[in-house]
Amino acid sequence: MQKVRFFKSVQVKLVLIYVLLILIAMQIIGLYFAKELEQNLKKSFETSVTDRLTLVNFSVKEELLKERTDSDPTLEQSLKSIVDLSSDDIKEIRVIDPRYRILASSDKSNQSIVGQREMDSLVRQSITTQTRYAKIALDEKTRKRIWVVATPIMSNGKANGKEIGTVYVKANIERIFEQMNDINQILAAGTALALAITIVLGIFIARTITKPISDMRRQAQAMARGNFSRKVKVYGNDEIGQLAIAFNHLTNRLQEAQSTTEGERRKLASILTNMTDGVIATDRKGKIILINSPAEKLLNSGHNELMGRPLVSVLGLEKQHTFEDLIHMKDAINLDFSSSERPYIWRANFSVIQKETGFVNGLITVLHDITEQEKIDMERREFVSNVSHELRTPLTTMRSYLEALTEGAWQNKEIAPHFLHVTQTETERMIRLVTDLLQLSHMDSREYEINADIVDFNRFFNSIIDRFEMAKSKNVEFIRLLPSVSYYVEIDTDKITQVIDNIISNALKYSPDGGNIRFGMKANDGILTVMISDDGMGIPKDNVDRIFDRFYRVDRARARSMGGTGLGLAISREMIVAHGGKIWAESEEGVGTTIFFTLPYEEDEAGEWD
Repeated sequence: MQKVRFFKSVQVKLVLIYVLLILIAMQIIGLYFAKELEQNLKKSFETSVTDRLTLVNFSVKEELLKERTDSDPTLEQSLKSIVDLSSDDIKEIRVIDPRYRILASSDKSNQSIVGQREMDSLVRQSITTQTRYAKIALDEKTRKRIWVVATPIMSNGKANGKEIGTVYVKANIERIFEQMNDINQILAAGTALALAITIVLGIFIARTITKPISDMRRQAQAMARGNFSRKVKVYGNDEIGQLAIAFNHLTNRLQEAQSTTEGERRKLASILTNMTDGVIATDRKGKIILINSPAEKLLNSGHNELMGRPLVSVLGLEKQHTFEDLIHMKDAINLDFSSSERPYIWRANFSVIQKETGFVNGLITVLHDITEQEKIDMERREFVSNVSHELRTPLTTMRSYLEALTEGAWQNKEIAPHFLHVTQTETERMIRLVTDLLQLSHMDSREYEINADIVDFNRFFNSIIDRFEMAKSKNVEFIRLLPSVSYYVEIDTDKITQVIDNIISNALKYSPDGGNIRFGMKANDGILTVMISDDGMGIPKDNVDRIFDRFYRVDRARARSMGGTGLGLAISREMIVAHGGKIWAESEEGVGTTIFFTLPYEEDEAGEWD
């Protein structure tokens, strides 16, 4: 998680806000206090000066109205004694007549102005309007602020009298502002001290808020890494403490939910891994986001190669369907990936991942390999077709001959015996077919038993060959390439006799007159390999492996005419496999066919081909 920058920290923000609030409050209070104090001081100063000038104004009026004798002091001398006040507040007092002439001045260092015309605009304005005027001005010499006031002196009051002069006063008001500066400095120092204390208290208060939040942040980081063991410390029972308690409760609930989710995830992963069917999940755009191992094996691709690819592309459906088509597809579809070497067919079922609002989040695809099922279905259909055909042919023949006999052919002594013979032959053929089918059915259901005995296979094999050699109807020579050593095998003699009978019968059927049938046997590493070879018409190379399939015939018409059911080699294969052996054929078309089968044996003495 990214580290919080200093000025973006909640603690710094809280301290800054707290300091700013205190600073603003102090400034507002200070400004208001300073302004009011300044006004009060100025008002007190003006009142004090005005009160002292009241007597001066009265005395000046008396002197201006007094009728003088020769023995009396001059007006200027009288006025000078009146305005000559010793005070720190009053800097200068001037008496000016209505013609703007200065009659007296309290400034001893500037008596030269007495008798001159007053040029101050405030005095002229007061004389002109007969009104008292006051203002704060800047002294031209000292460059300090002074309070100047011009008060008109009326003979009999303002209403009926006339102006006989004006008293002009300059007062030192600068000390008021100096006092205000001292007070402002004291306020500034107090503000600075208050801010320092505020910062310390603000940090402490902010830490009481941010420390639990920092603990929750660290816990959240630990939870993001999967660690739910830590708990947030509860510092109190206030809102932050309640939040910490709720956070710890949330941690416990998340730990339980995570454990449950992890358990379910492992179950799902185990199910997906051990499923025989392939499972593919996509996002709402049709790209693969999950795939299990069986699906990877079916697709013959790695996990990294398939993740993120479009489903329709992976399944080879981009030409027939779009992803939207698959979302709305209700029925399963078969995917044929068969090659010339082997069949390969899948069945794909699609299920939509959908929210309660109906929004489609993705698609689940289940792939099932139905190659064997399709192969079984095909074999079943072919088996039913073959059985139907094998039964229909003799039944049709029998019906034709029986109908002829019914219509009177039985009275013909030359035709009737032949018709009856054909009917009997076809009946026996159907009996053999049904018998073979029942035998195969027992083998498929494993309802048969092998009654095994240990026999000398040399003697057993020779006895079967002797029987066929004595009963053969063709001019075919039997050539025995059998060892003189005895090989003992544990077999069911009836079943192995049936196997050898089927093989020799086929060899006799397809061997031409004057041909040879060869019999051989070889032992190696506890396996006895038996060979029966003929000089018949042979089997095409592409069909050699199929002669052990049920009802399979290379030349159907010729095989049927020879009375075969097409089940003999299929039965032989089942019997050999039941004895723990194998059976196969080697053939060359136009040259002949050799059938091999193996059996486990108990060695008496080693042997080779004789």
